[in-house]
Amino acid sequence: MNKTGKSARTETTPREDVTPNVTFIPGVAPIRRKRRSRTWLWIPVIVAVVGAGYYGWTRSATNPTSAAMVTEVVARGDIENSVTAVGTLDAIKSVDAGAQVSGQLKALHVDIGDKVKQNQLVAEIDPATIENRIEIDQAELANLQAQLISKKAQLVLKQANIDRQRNLVVAKSIAQSTLDQAVADLAAAEADVNAIEAQIRKQQATLAGDKVDLGYTKIFAPMGGTIVANPAKEGQTLNANQTTPTIVTIADLSTMTVKAQVSEADVGKLEVGMDAYFTLLGQPGKRFEGKLRQIQPMPDTANNVVLYYALFDVTNPEGELMMSMSAQVFFVQSAAKDVLVVPSAALRMTGEKGAGQAGGKRGGNAGAAGGKAEVTVVTASGALETRAVEVGIRNRVKAEIKSGLNEGDTVVVATGSDTPAAGNRGSQRGMRMPPMF
Repeated sequence: MNKTGKSARTETTPREDVTPNVTFIPGVAPIRRKRRSRTWLWIPVIVAVVGAGYYGWTRSATNPTSAAMVTEVVARGDIENSVTAVGTLDAIKSVDAGAQVSGQLKALHVDIGDKVKQNQLVAEIDPATIENRIEIDQAELANLQAQLISKKAQLVLKQANIDRQRNLVVAKSIAQSTLDQAVADLAAAEADVNAIEAQIRKQQATLAGDKVDLGYTKIFAPMGGTIVANPAKEGQTLNANQTTPTIVTIADLSTMTVKAQVSEADVGKLEVGMDAYFTLLGQPGKRFEGKLRQIQPMPDTANNVVLYYALFDVTNPEGELMMSMSAQVFFVQSAAKDVLVVPSAALRMTGEKGAGQAGGKRGGNAGAAGGKAEVTVVTASGALETRAVEVGIRNRVKAEIKSGLNEGDTVVVATGSDTPAAGNRGSQRGMRMPPMF
């Protein structure tokens, strides 16, 4: 029995020794716990994404118009249909004051920007050369006048001599040839007197011309206005033999002329007397108004583009308009004030009555180009409905609504894809569920 007990103990001992070598379970359990903890980290992210998507979907469902369409409220305003052009400003009247005689510019009494009156002295040319010519002319005239006195005295002598010769011929004291010579001498004396008188008249004309030239040495303003240019400088020598040198340019800036370039495609839309206005680059919100005065028949051609000049005048009491300013010009074909207007993109034209101007006046200067159209309106409940409207004046941006809409109505201008609205009656087209993320 002892042997059996020993053997039992000896067999038990190895089993206890083996047990620690196979217990790997405690090492596996921690690995599984780590994987479960990483999975739980994604749960808050998924919940947040789902919540954001649900929130966006509910917002889109409650307000489909703002999410998928562009709308605008019908309001009152002014509208016009016009022909646009680019133009430049010029003085309605200007003149170049130049030198008619040659000489040195002795004095210049004005500067650019000065206002002058008619016949005001603006410049002087050195008169010394012309004064010397006048002195010579006067001396030559005096010489001729002295010669005339001598020739007339000779004429009187010749006349007395011929009378004596006739008496002697009658008394037969001298020959007839002596009388004939006396007659010839008298005719020569008369011719000399006539020649000297002609020379005197010529010299008097020369003297008068030089006196006129002396007057030209003083340059007076031919008109009242503003000095806008002075190409000649004080001390400069002017040569007026071939061309007339310009000393100053005077312009009347109280009224300005707008010279607009209108394309041949639009010139047929213009009529003399129609309203026109322009704006400046520095004052885009201010209008300067006038009426079309002239359409010049001769065009300019630049880069194969034919442009006609249309002119109209505007007053310039404050002097804010200057020469060569650039102007954005508008020739008004039709206009209306304080009418219902909607964006032109909201219209779907169904029938035109014509694009001509109507005779009716609205706001003192209005015309209309009638037409039928449809618009999509957002009702108070958020539904969309199509209404037929009557269109008045229409341009590229806005259109006048004569009937079919009321002030405060909301019209659909475009869908979310930037296409014109074409909503069905009583339906909510364009309502889409936004992307989740």
